[in-house]
Amino acid sequence: MKSFTINKNDSGQRLDKFVTKSVPLLPKTLLYKYIRIKRIKVNGKRAEISTKLQQGDIVEMYINDEFFETAPQKYDFLKASKTLNIVYEDENIILCDKKAGVLCHPDDKEYTDTLINRIKRYLYEQGEFNPDAESSFVPALVNRIDRNTGGIVIAAKNAESLRILNQKMKDRELHKFYLCIVHGTPKEKSGLLEGYLLKNEDKNIVKISKNQIGDSKEIRTKYTVLDSKNGLSLIEVELLTGRTHQIRAHFASIGHPLLGDGKYGTNAQNKKYGYKKQCLYSYKLIFDFKSDSGILEYINGKAFTVNDVWFKEAFYNDSL
Repeated sequence: MKSFTINKNDSGQRLDKFVTKSVPLLPKTLLYKYIRIKRIKVNGKRAEISTKLQQGDIVEMYINDEFFETAPQKYDFLKASKTLNIVYEDENIILCDKKAGVLCHPDDKEYTDTLINRIKRYLYEQGEFNPDAESSFVPALVNRIDRNTGGIVIAAKNAESLRILNQKMKDRELHKFYLCIVHGTPKEKSGLLEGYLLKNEDKNIVKISKNQIGDSKEIRTKYTVLDSKNGLSLIEVELLTGRTHQIRAHFASIGHPLLGDGKYGTNAQNKKYGYKKQCLYSYKLIFDFKSDSGILEYINGKAFTVNDVWFKEAFYNDSL
């Protein structure tokens, strides 16, 4: 017999889901049978397949030892790079400065060396993440940034933090600010760009329109021109909505594509400056909670900034 005490990350899930994750070698047919005949119990009593587990519950499993045997694990995330630029970290969250060129999550071209895998490796080697013990939660990203864009990405270390931050993102109680360089200078030194964005999934490109077309989504992009020189402008952007390629496409739609952006700008424009990667960075994050934030109340009102933005110094040094 083996017993398991339900921790915070395991609470709230169904009994059958917990057993499946904890004892993956146990066939489903036996799992359901053992629950029915009380060889799997909760707090010493018979339970249903759909019983929701609570923190502190004790799950007892009277099953053969062979089902608990596991082969040595080889975790893919241990193959990821150790390079991780940490902006801030505590027991609940970690803020990372993702560099351009690094994927947040695996895709069909890169599976191993992604930001989430680098975070998993770091926490595993710090003793904060144990894949064998954490049967229901692994570190997860709260927000994502395109591969060719750098900046702050939030990761949650536990289920409660992830739940809170996902809701705060939905309620727009996290403010994200970007720096970018665009060709030319907008007529207004500051303003709010509004419109609608329609994404072509097959071509991974978006189009901007003034009026809603089909399934297009509303977009709002607030900006301030910080400086202009040599035919370029350094701009701070606050995303009031967060759509795919929003900043790149929105500025291109008003005639000011980002420096280095070949998809929404033109190579002819970029060639003059010798840049092949887009000048866009999510450099500042402000936590501005308007409602209960539970265990994360201590970060309410805090701002985090990345000062080392690769193109900012070049802009001011006239080395673009």
